[in-house]
Amino acid sequence: MIAHVRGKIEEKFGNCLIVDVNGVGYEITVPTPDFEACVLGEERKFYAYHQVRENAEELYGFSSLKAKKIFELLISVQGIGPKAGIAILSLAEAEEVRNAIANADMAFIAKASGVGKKSAERVIVDLRDKVGIPSHYGATDIKFTKAVNEPDEALDALIALGFPLKEATAALEKVDSKLSVEERIKLALKN
Repeated sequence: MIAHVRGKIEEKFGNCLIVDVNGVGYEITVPTPDFEACVLGEERKFYAYHQVRENAEELYGFSSLKAKKIFELLISVQGIGPKAGIAILSLAEAEEVRNAIANADMAFIAKASGVGKKSAERVIVDLRDKVGIPSHYGATDIKFTKAVNEPDEALDALIALGFPLKEATAALEKVDSKLSVEERIKLALKN
């Protein structure tokens, strides 16, 4: 399976990018915040989810490992496929989507294209206990901006070490976010 793709952005269309990796162009579907942040000609790395079906192979890309893990959780829900998962992650940054699920904000999830009220309810019921505690409480606003928040490298590192998203988030909640990435990881591992 393809774990990540690093290359130059050659083309942009829809929510897809053509990423040139040493002369081979990979078509990658990305969430809207990642799509908007990409500039033609720049080199980018995407964590990839490689879906193989009987009649097609598709790549879905994410600028952070956290977003990929949330996507994998989303598509584990009955009735939520990769396109609906991308639509949900296109509503806002990955942390805002995670927070909406943790807060049981069904109205926010239901705003995604192709996701109805029942599917949004299923997402909340199936994933609320798996995404960790909310980073803030209350309804989630769609905060779509062209500037992408910096990914949390400490969270990505803990996920890469094999921690589930919920446990990694909970461990980092107890650590001062102003510390260096290395210090945050060390303190989170001690917890």
